[in-house]
Amino acid sequence: MRSYPRNSPDAAARVVALVLISDGHVSSSEFESLNQLDGVRNLGLEPNDMPGIVQTLCEDLLMEGFNGRAMLAYLDDRSLLSMLAEVDEPELQRQVLRLAASVVRADKHLSDGETAMLDAISRIWQTSPFTAGATGAEINRRGLARAGST
Repeated sequence: MRSYPRNSPDAAARVVALVLISDGHVSSSEFESLNQLDGVRNLGLEPNDMPGIVQTLCEDLLMEGFNGRAMLAYLDDRSLLSMLAEVDEPELQRQVLRLAASVVRADKHLSDGETAMLDAISRIWQTSPFTAGATGAEINRRGLARAGST
């Protein structure tokens, strides 16, 4: 897995990408939401940079043997911690989580994979993009449509 400079736009965007692909696909509505929120630009990148970040992450995962199954079941703690350690500024962590949580809700479906990834990142970073202590599972209970896991 390649590494990025600490707290760089690429490192932050890769965490957003990790959440986006955690359900096995990225919907066009998620990319549209990312652009509408000006999310990538707020992280310091151009909007057309995000597909490349997603592609690079997928390539890195495939090179390490990822077979498309549940992301958290595949990623070992060391790999996930290594990626997340590249974003250690608390405000940037909150910004990344808020952005990722908003974007994955764009398709009106928060999958089990997305919920698990948001929860894992929140737990590791000890921060929440939602209200104090709220988790991805709580977002689901608040009324997001669930069409089952993907």
